[in-house]
Amino acid sequence: MSSTQGQVIKCKAAVSWEASKPLVIEEVEVAPPQKMEVRLKILFTSLCHTDVYFWEAKGQTPLFPRIFGHEAGGIVESVGEGVTELQPGDHVLPVFTGECKECRHSSTPLSMLAVLPRLIQQPHWIKFVFSAVGYLQAAEGARIAGASRIIGIDLNPNRFEEAKKFGVTEFVSPKDHDKPVQEVLAEMTDGGVDRSIECTGNVNAMISAFECVHDGWGVAVLVGVPNKDDAFKTHPVNVLNERTLKGTFFGNYKPRSDIPGVVEKYMNKELEVEKFVTHRVGFSEINKAFDYMMKGESLRCIISMDS
Repeated sequence: MSSTQGQVIKCKAAVSWEASKPLVIEEVEVAPPQKMEVRLKILFTSLCHTDVYFWEAKGQTPLFPRIFGHEAGGIVESVGEGVTELQPGDHVLPVFTGECKECRHSSTPLSMLAVLPRLIQQPHWIKFVFSAVGYLQAAEGARIAGASRIIGIDLNPNRFEEAKKFGVTEFVSPKDHDKPVQEVLAEMTDGGVDRSIECTGNVNAMISAFECVHDGWGVAVLVGVPNKDDAFKTHPVNVLNERTLKGTFFGNYKPRSDIPGVVEKYMNKELEVEKFVTHRVGFSEINKAFDYMMKGESLRCIISMDS
């Protein structure tokens, strides 16, 4: 790989030319890495609903043509000027956010301390998590943290058996009730859940997630990416009653500091990543991965770039 250092290279890419239309495999030119940049050879990638939102032009900055992809694994092919912590041949996980270790956000621990210590100190919390593969990841985290009761919310009741593998202890389908799901949850939990995690990006689900937490101490965490035109509306009394609404960006993880520890947990078999993988396709079949996700048939579809 080092023979291409400083050169323009040609690669295959799945290009989205129009919203909601199949991606087209094309040859593209990739410039050599500039100052503080790294060029990677991607080996595997996957999709999440954020990709779908941008593909449907519902996310921020709906520009076309564009090349998607933020869940991947690969090898450093070459590095630009000033890059000292990586070298060609290193195995890396590219992510959509950075950690420069110089700005105020990178230097403060506050964004992590807001939630994690309480997860450790109060393992009896009731967790309520909304659906995509996201709620299963949230359920897995709640299970690892020691939550004794984890309620999954999904429009498809057929997913409950699969959800049990991730720690979900109870299941609610909003379609089975003639009242808002937040009222159903309040009745189930004597006034509301301790923590809720919303993973779909649907603004109505976000409102339900906030309004279902217990007054006085309940915290709702928004994970999903909303439609660019959405507006969050709730009655101010929900805030005055000391419910807390917050969002999280990349799970409050600092990539360079925290991800190596997550990988180590996986290598030590403390995290069961394989159970999230339901499908595998070759790069030439990438549109199948979109189909699986749109039909709700997959949790994670791994896309192999060499086939």
